[in-house]
Amino acid sequence: MDPQRSPAPPPSRGGGGGGGRYAIRAVIMAVVMSVFAGYLFLWMMISTNPYRLKWLPKVRTQTASTYFGTTHGATYLLFTFPVMFIATLGCVYLHLGKKSSTDNHTKGKNERLAILKRPMIIKGLGIVSWIEIAFFIMFIALLTWNFATYLRNSFATITSKSAAKKGEQVWEVKLDSASHRLALVANIALAFLFFPVTRGSSVLPLFGLTSEGSVKYHIWLGHIVMTLFTVHSLGYIVYWASVNQLSEMLEWKKTGISNVAGERRMFEVFFYSHHMYIPFVVFFIYHVGINYTSMMLPGFFLFVIDRYLRFLQSRSHVRLLSARVLPCETVELNFSKTKGLSYTPTSIMFLNVPTISKMQWHPFTISSSSSLETDKLSVIIKGEGKWSNKLHQLLSHSIDRLDISVEGPYGPATTDFLRHELLVMVSGGSGVTPFISIIRELIHTSQTSKYQTPKILLITSFKNSNDLTMLDLILPICGAPSEFPNLDLKIEAYVTREKHAPPAEEKEKTTTSTRTVWLKPNPSDAPISPILGTNNYLWLGAIISSSFIIYLFFIGILTRYYIFPIDHNTNKIYPSASRASLHMLFLCIGVFIAATSAFLMNKSSNARDRTTQIQNMEGATPQASPNSLFYNADRELESLPQQSISQLINLHYGERPDLKKFLFERKESSVGVLVCGPKKMRHEVANICSSGLAANLHFESISFSW
Repeated sequence: MDPQRSPAPPPSRGGGGGGGRYAIRAVIMAVVMSVFAGYLFLWMMISTNPYRLKWLPKVRTQTASTYFGTTHGATYLLFTFPVMFIATLGCVYLHLGKKSSTDNHTKGKNERLAILKRPMIIKGLGIVSWIEIAFFIMFIALLTWNFATYLRNSFATITSKSAAKKGEQVWEVKLDSASHRLALVANIALAFLFFPVTRGSSVLPLFGLTSEGSVKYHIWLGHIVMTLFTVHSLGYIVYWASVNQLSEMLEWKKTGISNVAGERRMFEVFFYSHHMYIPFVVFFIYHVGINYTSMMLPGFFLFVIDRYLRFLQSRSHVRLLSARVLPCETVELNFSKTKGLSYTPTSIMFLNVPTISKMQWHPFTISSSSSLETDKLSVIIKGEGKWSNKLHQLLSHSIDRLDISVEGPYGPATTDFLRHELLVMVSGGSGVTPFISIIRELIHTSQTSKYQTPKILLITSFKNSNDLTMLDLILPICGAPSEFPNLDLKIEAYVTREKHAPPAEEKEKTTTSTRTVWLKPNPSDAPISPILGTNNYLWLGAIISSSFIIYLFFIGILTRYYIFPIDHNTNKIYPSASRASLHMLFLCIGVFIAATSAFLMNKSSNARDRTTQIQNMEGATPQASPNSLFYNADRELESLPQQSISQLINLHYGERPDLKKFLFERKESSVGVLVCGPKKMRHEVANICSSGLAANLHFESISFSW
């Protein structure tokens, strides 16, 4: 260990508000884990006779009412309420985490989990940890257990005599039963399908997950659901054909199961056209009925809340200040943001440029640090497709302004980089972007924090020497210190398709061809701000709880004073499709009322911050650039300490980095290994870290291509 870099002292957790918040968070987490364990236990027992014959009838008897009927109350209590409770309580937990005055940089806990987090590569799943594999196997075991239990219990009642009464053969009755049970098992996976793609989730961060990092779980669950629902549908088609009842495929019963809706719900249609998820969910509800849907309701509900909040945020254009246009067809967009908006390194943001396409939204990694750049937010976009190339072309020409809408930022609730003695960042091409955000964050930390910042080794590969200009973006346009002696940064840059450095005059031309475009936004353009304010998790918790209560209130009143009299005072039975439609309507009304109210309340507060910030920015008339919003902006650009960055770069031409040598030679006690780039590069680094030859390597993949 370098004697000049002693490890940081462990943070104190006792005393003051920080200790109290830590204790409260510990209690909340204990409650959350207890409720979640009970929720999973219900899914494990749902196929058993004790649940179906004893527990469920008892709960239904105790929850039956004229407001929710004889069955809905039990389903809400057992399957809907626990997740909504976890989501709401999770918001409080995350809010207290944001307010905590001390960061958790302790090493013991993470080192104990190092073996479980060690990566492995499995065909079809990609790079996964032992923890992920364990949970995946347990989930498959849960599905297998339920299906086997369903079949054992149902097949026990199927005999030649019972089949003869139906005028069918035993195998036909068993096929009918097995096909039905496949759908029940698929619904378990469906219940968890929407959680990974809820970007503003309060559930995922509780388990240390992010929405962008959990997309692979959504893909896994999607394949499971697709397979089971497809076999379920094919099984019924074979069954109906064997008993000469193919007309059942066109049946839409007034009550009970709707076969037509189920066929429209076939998952391969949804799988190949994800934007059709709304019809998928609607026809699913029509197919199985609202009571059974309530078991999967939490995932739907939380996703709808998140989707509507994203819709509200995306309705306005944001204030784009400038763009740095690089010769490697890369641009850095610099937006204005309110100081109340904070985010962690490696966060992402979705962008829409109506000039290019009104429908397309693309995710990009945020390269700025909210700590270092309190009033600006930056993203880096490499021209690697039609959309990004058009954006580069637009900014390469003289334009006064550009309309852009955003969704986000989204990212991890916390980061734990300071627990390592060394950070090794391996990138390929535009994969360097998330590491720029980490470096900028550590530049700020090295200047302000009492904790020792880790040493940084950036190993980056580019195809051409023009791409080296992306390293100029490590420092922001302004606001960076002229030097950072407290940060030990080294950069090993590789140019793989050129054997020698370009001539001096060509290199000078490339260096000077980077230019900054200063844009003049419309007065209506607003700085990027947190949609629910600085206390966003508390507001999110209020939206989740209040929207669910509003939904239950309207449904209770409707059932008590409209549906119940029809079912009990007349010879009619209220249609299942109409009941389902009203439930969907009131769910949307509840989300609309709660989310819109929270959005409007925070909008006025955000507007005051925006007005103050814009007035400060536009105080003087720019001298050097007619469209600049900063006085002497060009002089600030010229003062960038690019010389200090170039001195840190060790260039290699015509070769690729020897990653094994770089990683195995590190003797630091804890080495955090981050990789972002092509699939082959990620797998190579994962194989090195999983070899077990270096216990000090701790792997973390950063991939946005999934």
